[in-house]
Amino acid sequence: MNCLLRHTAVLALLLSSPSIVQSETETVNIVSKLPTAGTLDTSLRNEAAAAVDRGLDWLAANQKPDGSWSNGDFPALTALALWTFARAEHPRKDEVVEAAVQFILTCVQTNGGIYKEVPGRKGGGLSNYNTAICMTALHATGRPDVTRVVQQARTFVAGSQYMGDDEYRGGFGYDNSTQRTYTDLLNTYYSAQAMHATASVEETRPAGEARADINWNETVRYISRMQSDANADPENAGGVFYNPADPKAGTSTNADGVVVFRAYGSITYAGLLALVFADVSREDVRVRSALKWAERHWTLEENPGLGQDGLFFFFHTMSRALDATGIDLVTRTDGNALNWRDAMARRLIAMQRIDPAGGAGYWLNDTGRYWENDPVLSTAYCLLALDSILD
Repeated sequence: MNCLLRHTAVLALLLSSPSIVQSETETVNIVSKLPTAGTLDTSLRNEAAAAVDRGLDWLAANQKPDGSWSNGDFPALTALALWTFARAEHPRKDEVVEAAVQFILTCVQTNGGIYKEVPGRKGGGLSNYNTAICMTALHATGRPDVTRVVQQARTFVAGSQYMGDDEYRGGFGYDNSTQRTYTDLLNTYYSAQAMHATASVEETRPAGEARADINWNETVRYISRMQSDANADPENAGGVFYNPADPKAGTSTNADGVVVFRAYGSITYAGLLALVFADVSREDVRVRSALKWAERHWTLEENPGLGQDGLFFFFHTMSRALDATGIDLVTRTDGNALNWRDAMARRLIAMQRIDPAGGAGYWLNDTGRYWENDPVLSTAYCLLALDSILD
C-alpha cells in the first residue's frame, strides 16, 4: 500500500470513530507517524548513527602516531578518513583531526600539490588524485590555517587539466608531470569535486595573485564523451565508462555490429556527480539519462558491471549523487518506488564488521581490486555514504 492510500485509510478510520470525532464542530488533529518519503524512520536512523559511531571509533583507534592512516605514501587515504571526522561528531574529533591535518601538511610540495614522490611506480605518487582528495578534506575541516595550502592546491589541480587536441581533452589523470596523454573519469570526478568544494578560498587570495579554476566547459565535454549514447548502444544508454581506452567493465557489440564500451555503476555515479559539480542542470539530458541508467541497473548487491570490485566506492558515489540530484525514491523496472536511503542504510549496517576486542566497526571488501581490501579506505567510503543518507 502506498503512502497516499495509507494516509487515506487512517483518515477514514479517524472520521468514522465516535471515540475520536465527538461532534461536527470539534477539531480533529491528525498526526501521521509515517516517515516522509526518502527519509529513515527513527529506529533505522538510530541504527545508522550507531554504525557511524562504531566506524569512527575504529578509525580513531587505528590512526598511526604520525597522524596518518594506512599507506602513508598516499595521503589521500588519510584525507578520506579525515573527511569523515570533519563531517561528524566524535569524542576524539579534535585530536584526530589535528594529527591528520599535520600529517597531510608534511606532504605539501613546493608546486602546491599534496602528495609524496614514489619513484619507479607507474603514475608516480598519483599527484593529482592525492591533491584533489587532500584539499577537499582540509577544506572540510573549516580551519583557516589551511586556506593558503588549499589555494595553492587549487592552482596545482587547475594546471593538471589536460588540454590536448584529442579525446582526452578536458579531463584529469593521475600525474600530469609525466606528460602522458591520459585522463580518466575517476580523477576527473575527484578534481571537479575538489574545485567545486573549495571555490570559496579564491575570495581571500593575496592581492594581485591570479585566481585558479579549471575549464568547466571542457570538463563537461570530456564527461559527455565518456557517456554512452542511446543511438550507439541502447543497453548502456546514459551510463558512463572509465576513459577512451580502458572501459574497465569490458565491451559489448551493439545491433549494428559495433564494439562499444560497457558502462558501470560507480563511474556512472561519479560522472553524474562531476556534472553536478559543473552546475549542469538536473533537467539536462546527460543528467536525466544517467539517472535512467541508474534506475535500470539498480542493485545494492554489486557494483553493476564490475561485480564486487569497487563495491564501497559504488555506495559512496551512489549515495552522494542521488542526494545531490534530489532523488528520494528510485523507480524500479517493475514500476515500484524504492526509498534508496532506507535500503542502503540497511545494507551498510548489515555489512559492517565488528571488532570483538572493543566493539568498534569497520568495512572490508574481500575483493582487493581498487584497494578496497584496505579497511581504512572501505570504512571511509561507507561512512561518507552514511553521511549522505543521514544528512
